Amino acid sequence: MPETDEKPLGEASLTALVVASMVGSGAFVTSGYALADLKEPWLVMVAWAVGGVIALCGAKSYGLLVTALTESGGEYLFLSRLVHPAAGFLGGWVSLLAGFTGAGALAAMTFESYALSESLRPAWLPDGTLAIALVLAATLVHAFRTKAGARGQTMVVVVKLTLLAAFVVWGFWCWDAWKGGPPLPLVGDDEGTLLYRFATTVMWISLSYSGFNAAVYVASEARGGAPAVSRAMVRATAAVTVLYLLLNAIFLFGPTATEVAGKKEVAIIAAQAVAGPWFAMLARVAISIGLASSVSSVLMAGPRVYAKMAQDGLFPKMFGSDSSPPTRLVVLQGVAIAIVVLTVGLPKLLSYLGLTLSLSAAATVSTLFGLKALATRSGSEPPWGKSLAYPVVPAIYIAATLVIAAISARRQPGQATATLVTFALGFVAYLVWQRVVKNGRPTIEEA
Repeated sequence: MPETDEKPLGEASLTALVVASMVGSGAFVTSGYALADLKEPWLVMVAWAVGGVIALCGAKSYGLLVTALTESGGEYLFLSRLVHPAAGFLGGWVSLLAGFTGAGALAAMTFESYALSESLRPAWLPDGTLAIALVLAATLVHAFRTKAGARGQTMVVVVKLTLLAAFVVWGFWCWDAWKGGPPLPLVGDDEGTLLYRFATTVMWISLSYSGFNAAVYVASEARGGAPAVSRAMVRATAAVTVLYLLLNAIFLFGPTATEVAGKKEVAIIAAQAVAGPWFAMLARVAISIGLASSVSSVLMAGPRVYAKMAQDGLFPKMFGSDSSPPTRLVVLQGVAIAIVVLTVGLPKLLSYLGLTLSLSAAATVSTLFGLKALATRSGSEPPWGKSLAYPVVPAIYIAATLVIAAISARRQPGQATATLVTFALGFVAYLVWQRVVKNGRPTIEEA
C-alpha cells in the first residue's frame, strides 16, 4: 500500500463507513409509502423493527464470514472463493449495477431534491447539476488518499449523526405537539392481504438497512483485522436500528397519517408539523448531509470489489490494483454514477433493489454452512471457532430474507422478474467474459 505500511482504516472509520452506507435515501422516504400500504403507523414501526433484527443477524453473519476470508471484495470474494467463480461474478455484478452505481445515483439525485428545493432552484440551473457536483467531490476525496477520504467521511458522518440526534431530541421534546391520529381506512382488498403488504414493506425497508455489510468491502485495509470489521458492522447496525425507530416515531406520529401517507418528503412534513419551518430546515440539512455521506461511502466501498474482480481476471486488467485507494476504479465508479444521474432521472426502476440485494446477501451468508460442512469432514473447527451465533443467527437471516422475498414477489411479480433478469444478464456477461474478453489472462478457475 503506497500511503504507508500501516493499514489505513481503523475501527472508527469502518463504523462510519457502515453508518454512511445505511443511512441514505431510503431512511427518509420509505415510511410515507409504507404507511399508505399498511394504513397503521404502529405496523410500520413494527416493520422497521423487524428489518433491524434481520439486518443485525446479517451483520453478525458477515462477521463470521470475514473471519474465514479477511480480504476486500464483499459478496464477490465470498461467493467466488467458497462457491464458484460464476457465483462470485454474479455477486459482483449485483454490486456494480444495484448495490453501488444505482444506489449511489439514487442517493445523489435525492440529495439534490432535498438540498435545493424546486422553489429555490434558479431557472438556468439544469437538473442533476448539484448531484453531479456531489459525485465529483466524493470522487476527488476518495481517489487519491484512503486515510484522507476516510477521515473526511468520518467527519461528515459525525456531523450527520449530530444533526439527526438534535432532530430526535427536539422532536421528542415537542411530544405534546404530535398529532398522531387514527389509521388510514382500508380500501379494496386491503383487509385480506396484510401479510403480503407487511412483507413488501419489510422488503422496502431492507434497502435502508442494506449497508450493514459495508465494512467487508474494505476488510484487507482494516487495522485489527476480522474482529474490528465484525464489531464495526454489528455496533453500527444496532445504532442505526435505534436511530431509525426514533426517527420514524416522529415521522409517523408527529403529523397525522393522512399528511404523510404516500408522500416522499415524510421527514420534512413531520418536522413542519411538530415544530414549524425552522425544524423542517434542520431536517432538510441533516438529510442532505446524510445523503452526501451515502454517495461518499459508495465511492469508498465499490471500487474495492471491482479491484478484487480485476485481480482475479473477471474485470478489465487495466483496473487491477493492489494499491490503496484503487484510483482508476474510484474514477470509474464516479463516472458510472454520473452517467446514471444524467440519463435515468430519479429511477423508479430501482424499486427492485431491496429484493435483489437481499437475495445476494442471503446467498452469501449461506456459504457459512458449506464452510462448516468442510470443517466437519476434515475434523477441524470452522474459522469462527465455537461462536454462539452459529448456526442460529445465519439461519434466521436466510430464512427471514427468503420468506419475505417470496411473499413480496408473489404480490409484485414485476419486481421478481426484474431481479431474475438482473441475475440472468450477469450470468450471460460471465460466459461472454470467460470466452471472449479475458484476453488470455488466467481466471481464478485456472490460477
